[in-house]
Amino acid sequence: MNQQLFSTSQGLGSQATAGYQNLVANPGYSDAQKSAITNASQSALSSAFNALAQNASNRAARTRNSAGYGELVDSLARTQGQQQANLAQQNQFGFANAARSDTLSGLSGLSGLYGTDTSLLGRSLGVPSSLLDAQVRNAQSKNFQFGFGPTGLSLGFNG
Repeated sequence: MNQQLFSTSQGLGSQATAGYQNLVANPGYSDAQKSAITNASQSALSSAFNALAQNASNRAARTRNSAGYGELVDSLARTQGQQQANLAQQNQFGFANAARSDTLSGLSGLSGLYGTDTSLLGRSLGVPSSLLDAQVRNAQSKNFQFGFGPTGLSLGFNG
C-alpha cells in the first residue's frame, strides 16, 4: 500500500511540475485569447458609439434640423478614439499582469514542490520574494494545506 501511495504521489508530483513549468514557459493569455479579448472589448465600445451616432442621425432626420449634427458626430468620433486608446491600454496592462501573475504562480509552485529558496529565486528574477510566496500564505490563511513530503503529495483542508 505504501508503494502504491508513493507511486501515486510521484505521478501527481510530475503532473504538478509539468503544469508549473508550463505556466512559467507560457505565461498569460495566448495570442488568440488576446485577440478575442481585444476584439470583444473594442467591438462593444464601437457598438455603443455607433448607437449614439445613429440616434443623432435619427434626431436630425426626425426634426429636419441638422444644425449641430456635424459637430456632434465629430465630438463622438473624438471621444470614441480616446476611449478606444484607453481600452487598448487597459487590455495591455491586463495582459501584462496576467503574464506576470502566471510566472509568479508557476515559480512559487515549483519552489513549493522542490523547496527552492524563494528569496534567491526572487532576486534572480528581480521580483520581491514576498510576491512568490503570496499564494502559499493565502492558502495557509484559509487552513488549506498542500505539501510534498517523504510520503508524497498531500492535500488537505482544515475547517
